[in-house]
Amino acid sequence: MPGKIALEEHFAIPDTLQDSAGFVPDAYWEELQDRLLDIQDRRVRLMDEHDIEIMILSLNAPAVQAIADRGRAVEVARKANDYLAEQCAKRPDRFRAFAALPMQDPDAAAAELERCVRELGFVGALVNGFSQDAAHGDGREPLYYDLPQYRPFWAHVAHLDVPFYLHPRNPLPQDARIYDGHPWLLGPTWGFAQETAVHALRLMGSGLFDEHPSLQIVLGHMGEGIPAMLWRVDNRNAWIDVPPRHPAKRPFADYFTTNFHITTSGNFRTQTLVGAILELGAEHIMFSTDWPFENVDHAARWFDNAAISEADRIRIGSTNARRLFKIGG
Repeated sequence: MPGKIALEEHFAIPDTLQDSAGFVPDAYWEELQDRLLDIQDRRVRLMDEHDIEIMILSLNAPAVQAIADRGRAVEVARKANDYLAEQCAKRPDRFRAFAALPMQDPDAAAAELERCVRELGFVGALVNGFSQDAAHGDGREPLYYDLPQYRPFWAHVAHLDVPFYLHPRNPLPQDARIYDGHPWLLGPTWGFAQETAVHALRLMGSGLFDEHPSLQIVLGHMGEGIPAMLWRVDNRNAWIDVPPRHPAKRPFADYFTTNFHITTSGNFRTQTLVGAILELGAEHIMFSTDWPFENVDHAARWFDNAAISEADRIRIGSTNARRLFKIGG
């Protein structure tokens, strides 16, 4: 399909490059770092070869979110965003940008998002899961964004009217004991999805979308497993008449089909895509590849040949992203 838009597509700067070193065996690290550091060369060639018109670029993980020193987190976020703005300016026809945000400091994160949107022309933010802050357990306590201190930040996101991409990271060691002896379950195999799904459910359950019904959140990897679990989340033990134990006023399926969008990043399975279309509607799904951690050719060839209607292919491949991120063309 020509004209595809991909929106979970990562890069790194030297300050964050090593954060990605553990996600591939040592023999593949040289290849991965070359992919991460390249924007204008091989990446564009792959886009051309596989009919991707635009990539929305974002910083690798966990990067800023794992920097417990607030000042340093602000510094690295700003440095990454300035670099990304320069790169996008070289090819405004091919690239857009997501802001990296120092969520350790909600006020600084709001200010950086405003700068990126108003001054640099970014189309939203991508944040790599929970943040670590030295002021909270010496950085050993995860900060999730349903916590009260983030309410003003979310009000600012709603005011700016830009989407927020909640991207995965692994749980901290004290929260990963279920994986002890089974490290293969961490990362994209399972740990990423579990961590991100719980974070998203916390946001829904907190009443955030009752306060800010216009907020739009994006999840990758076909929704981190949530679409398949929506009915059970809302209907477990339905014969027991008890009030909900969370502040949210509506069923979780309502929030997910109103305030959330999912992408195909790193999950190239037609049966899973069809299930997501049935649960959410094609208008809430967008094409992505997860370059450089997944291959562009694998993603594009699968999507171009997936057994879905051509109308849905166009929506998922292009028009949904154009609408959500206000991309002309």
